[in-house]
Amino acid sequence: MIKEEKLIGRQREWVELQWALDSNRSEFVVMYGRRRIGKTFLVRRFFNDTYSFHYVGAHRQKKNVQLQNFREALSIYSGDKNIPKLKNWHEAFLQLEEYLQQCKEKRKVVFFDEMPWIDTQGSEFVDELEYFWSNWVQNRDDIVFIACGSATSWMKEKLEDNQGGLHNRITHKIYLRPFYLNECKAYLIEHGFDWDDYQILQSYMLFGGVPYYLSLLRPSLSLPQNVDSLIFRRGGDLSDEFNELYNALFNKADRYISIVKLLSNKREGFTRDEIEKGTGYSGGGLSKMLENLERCDFIVSYAQFGNKTKLTLYRLADFYTLFYFRYVEGNRSRDEHYWQHHYTDRGVASWEGFTFEEVCLRHLPHIKQGLGISGMATEASSWRFTPSKGDQRKGGQIDLVIKRADKIIHLVEMKFSEIPYNITKAYGQTLLERKSLFMELTGISRGIVFTFVTPKGLSKGLHSSLVHSEITAKNLFAEIVE
Repeated sequence: MIKEEKLIGRQREWVELQWALDSNRSEFVVMYGRRRIGKTFLVRRFFNDTYSFHYVGAHRQKKNVQLQNFREALSIYSGDKNIPKLKNWHEAFLQLEEYLQQCKEKRKVVFFDEMPWIDTQGSEFVDELEYFWSNWVQNRDDIVFIACGSATSWMKEKLEDNQGGLHNRITHKIYLRPFYLNECKAYLIEHGFDWDDYQILQSYMLFGGVPYYLSLLRPSLSLPQNVDSLIFRRGGDLSDEFNELYNALFNKADRYISIVKLLSNKREGFTRDEIEKGTGYSGGGLSKMLENLERCDFIVSYAQFGNKTKLTLYRLADFYTLFYFRYVEGNRSRDEHYWQHHYTDRGVASWEGFTFEEVCLRHLPHIKQGLGISGMATEASSWRFTPSKGDQRKGGQIDLVIKRADKIIHLVEMKFSEIPYNITKAYGQTLLERKSLFMELTGISRGIVFTFVTPKGLSKGLHSSLVHSEITAKNLFAEIVE
């Protein structure tokens, strides 16, 4: 007997779905999140693959194909092989209404998966969905309608922010984020891996917390062997993932790719002006693309310390994309064992150091919890100083500044090391100079402390006294206490 795949995490989302199912009214549930994140799997597990009606949009298929697929799905669920050919979505929803009226289930679960793909140009799908809901569903108390999609920008624009017939009709909004480290660890243990926390951190730098990518890993192989098998081997499951990923989510994907490629060149991020100069895009078009990329978890934006919106920095945050631009794109070696041959290179260690910073930024709630300030109001930002021409001062960059409501400010340093990290005399001097520059430029004279995030903690040496607080792998792997 085949063992059923266990659901890892997603407790909050499970509760939300249960609330919708137990309700005494009709519910409209919107579920979104980047591709490969496990939306369909969550719905399948919660409802045990049992629906009154289930329909999946087809990628890049015209309206007539979408309608034909809808008709076939309706025929299967209703048992009626004589459903007439559907000319438009108005007819399709009328047929769905007729079928649902005959269903005997107390709660009728209707699941539309990959909904953005259904909305082809000129299809009027959204208009007819609005009419279906406003004219029929809202007059009933027995429908649980699940709308699911990977094109997060479409889900938010067309459904969540809808100003037409769906305005204020969405009753549940479920955003599925990537796994945190503790969830990745639970997933890997469940699937027979015996990797330690350091190895799981390394895997996170490659695949992030994307469940689909984790599902492709094999416990019989080491991490470098898995990377070669999935990415560098010709025909590997992820060998063409980059193009598939962006083209499946975005129209005119080349524009989005040009933005993330630019962002891959500078770990500390780019301001909007720098992105405009680097890509040639500007105005509302650029704003929309940046917003869409952030909604899909490919990029993140960080305010500069002391500025709410001015000089916001945009950073590339998708781990697979970061790895792709660094080691896959332009790799002409045709070495199917590339990562096994190079993962110990000095350049890889440098890349891991930069990528660890992104892991830490993704785990800001864990850092706050480790500092004991989860319940306190805080502001997280970055800070950088680039001296103008003629300014003799050194530049400086702090990727994470945590400002607390009690006036304490953490300057967070993030260092990836397999052994306890040692602060040398030279690095200690750099820290003091950076703190002095920060105080000078911000006008803040007290309450500024250093926090270090490093897997194995700090080596207790002469200069470790500079550090106020430490966050280790234990904190990053902890479960967040609500």
